[in-house]
Amino acid sequence: MVLDFGGVYDSYCVDLTRTVSIGRAGSRERDVYEAVRAAHDRAIQVVRPGASPFAIDAAARDELTARGLGEAFGHGTGHGLGIEVHEAPRITRRRPDAQDGEEPVLPGMVFTIEPGAYLPGWGGVRIEDDVLVTETGADLLTHGATDLIEL
Repeated sequence: MVLDFGGVYDSYCVDLTRTVSIGRAGSRERDVYEAVRAAHDRAIQVVRPGASPFAIDAAARDELTARGLGEAFGHGTGHGLGIEVHEAPRITRRRPDAQDGEEPVLPGMVFTIEPGAYLPGWGGVRIEDDVLVTETGADLLTHGATDLIEL
């Protein structure tokens, strides 16, 4: 079950998603979950001043593709957060008609990292956290565990 939470703290938005298993997760569920978690972690590793939003997205997308789930990832890796829950920059793949996304990320920007995999007739997995771009990389603003939870 994908649980997407939002809130506002001191006039700024927060966005967080976790996926839980209702009952014991099978091997397929664990494999898809671990692939999404690896994509999430890989994207965060790429976040630093000067990084392209396209490169951040590609890190997550390449990880899922390497695990056979590239076609199951149909949305962008993230979006800016601020006074509104969806702001610039868009952390998404490069498209021929794209008018944005070329500008590098800068210190002080806050955005989500939220790769997912969605399989028809089965369900989906998404893990979302909020990151702050610092002078040297990224600080994770959300601190929830990313281990698969079985209810």
